[in-house]
Amino acid sequence: MIYRVIGLMSGSSLDGLDIAFIEFEESGGKWHYDIKASGCPAYNYEWSTRLGNAYKLSAYDYLLLHAGYGKYIAEKINEFIEVHDLYHQVQLISSHGHTIFHSPEQGMTAQIGDGSVIAANTGINVVSDLRAVDIAFGGQGAPIVPIGEKLLFGEYSCFLNLGGIANISCNTSNGYVAFDVCSANKILNMLAQTVGKEYDEDGRIAYGGKVNAELLAELDKLDYYQRPHPKSLDNSFGTTTVYPIIQSYGLHVEDAMCTYVEHIADQICNSFQSILESTDNKKLLVTGGGAFNKFLTKRLQTKLLRYGVEVVIPDADLVNNKEALIMALIGILRWREEYNVLSSGTGASRDSINGAVWIGQEA
Repeated sequence: MIYRVIGLMSGSSLDGLDIAFIEFEESGGKWHYDIKASGCPAYNYEWSTRLGNAYKLSAYDYLLLHAGYGKYIAEKINEFIEVHDLYHQVQLISSHGHTIFHSPEQGMTAQIGDGSVIAANTGINVVSDLRAVDIAFGGQGAPIVPIGEKLLFGEYSCFLNLGGIANISCNTSNGYVAFDVCSANKILNMLAQTVGKEYDEDGRIAYGGKVNAELLAELDKLDYYQRPHPKSLDNSFGTTTVYPIIQSYGLHVEDAMCTYVEHIADQICNSFQSILESTDNKKLLVTGGGAFNKFLTKRLQTKLLRYGVEVVIPDADLVNNKEALIMALIGILRWREEYNVLSSGTGASRDSINGAVWIGQEA
């Protein structure tokens, strides 16, 4: 079977809306993909601010934003289709939306971007709400990418996504293990913005700083890191817990950023220690915007070398589009009514089929 799908992802770093048009082929249970076109329209100041402050809204205003963001997504998809001349080629849209609330311990997760509005404004069928059923089965609703890693990247056993939040997953002898590690690009971008930069290109700012041992020790003691997996984070962990601690030290931005890079590398390394004992294949695929941070990836390579881990950073196309690619696959699996979230990674009582379906195509 051939499927031509647009996958969408909006990460916690708020850099923009990842859009990828992918052609999938499934034959005898084997999946192959070809990224035909991709883009990441950046959020302007208005949208970045609206999404960043959405957790403060009243229920009424939140729902207005839910619908408004759905219309925004549809507009960006229509522009993408026009630019790449994809008329009548897209069979399905799979939209992750943008996470505003994530409280799995209370049985709730919320990603805005109304799927019905996307479907109505594009005329294409849409799958959205990709985490909710896993939450209902008692899972963390995260990470959800292991199903795509299992079906598309079988040559690797371990995966690291360096997005707004860093998360890892590994295929071990005990099944898939996956969880969120720590805030990553979200914090680094916030620090870069204090000196007028959107982000720290190649990690140059951090490279010029020094690690503050006291700050590093305080960050490492945060309760979340002591909890067993499965576990997951929302944006507020970075913005209301981590960032204020960094600010309280009054460091030069170079030193603050250097310290936080070290913290990210340490937490990732700590997370892998016990997992790596359960896998023979120690090839680690690194994707997400943080894969372009040369200083961070160098620190990771140095620290993981002691465990015999081979850190692989793929071509830019996959680095930029892995999450949108997997969201597209999750949408296809939902359309096929097949399991698309693995409970071994989320802690749910069972694997589940996630996603609400919205029919935008005319009958």
